[in-house]
Amino acid sequence: ETVDSTRQEITAQPSRGWNERMKIALAWQVVSVLLTGTAVFSQLLADQGVNLPTTQSFINYVVLGLIYGGIMLRRGRRPREVWWKYFAIAVADVEGNFLLVLAYQYTTITSVQLLDCFTIPVVIILSRQFLGVRYSWMHLGGAGLALAGLALLVTADAIMGTKDSGDESASNPILGDILVMIGSTLYGISNVGQEYMVKERDRIEFLAHLGVFGAIISGIQMGILEHE
Repeated sequence: ETVDSTRQEITAQPSRGWNERMKIALAWQVVSVLLTGTAVFSQLLADQGVNLPTTQSFINYVVLGLIYGGIMLRRGRRPREVWWKYFAIAVADVEGNFLLVLAYQYTTITSVQLLDCFTIPVVIILSRQFLGVRYSWMHLGGAGLALAGLALLVTADAIMGTKDSGDESASNPILGDILVMIGSTLYGISNVGQEYMVKERDRIEFLAHLGVFGAIISGIQMGILEHE
């Protein structure tokens, strides 16, 4: 939906629009807490010398595939979208997860969580280009400030290095920062693809394919890179 149509809907039904916004905001706060928990445990595993970034995500895709794949099979409907588009989104999602979790081996949880915001400008650019989403100057200004903050953080990691960071977990901060930014870019690609599929196609079908393809991709990668 465009910004204009959204404004008209909110104006026509102000109470409903406000309630929907509050529900979405609350849902995202819950998601943020869960993501923070994931980040903390990823850092704890890295501190213990556990390096299994693909394995950490594998079970998520298996569960998605089993639950939503089962629902899709019960429906008995043919997919509405060609398989390779789901596969491409799954590749971006799996590798985005892989690189972000791998980054904990080289940099601090603070750097990972802050640099993860690089997803925002990526999503803005891709959604404007492929989904036709229009953003205000406030959105663009906020994204610009985020990029400026990220640049300062990377510069600080480059200047301080490992010895001056005060954190033993930061064995190679610059490499970790680069991994986070590449992973965040893949996340942005995945997020835009997910939005299109969920809104324009079918949510159950998308989650089923993401789970199945994600489990296959991460399973193969896990066997190659993390078999020991």
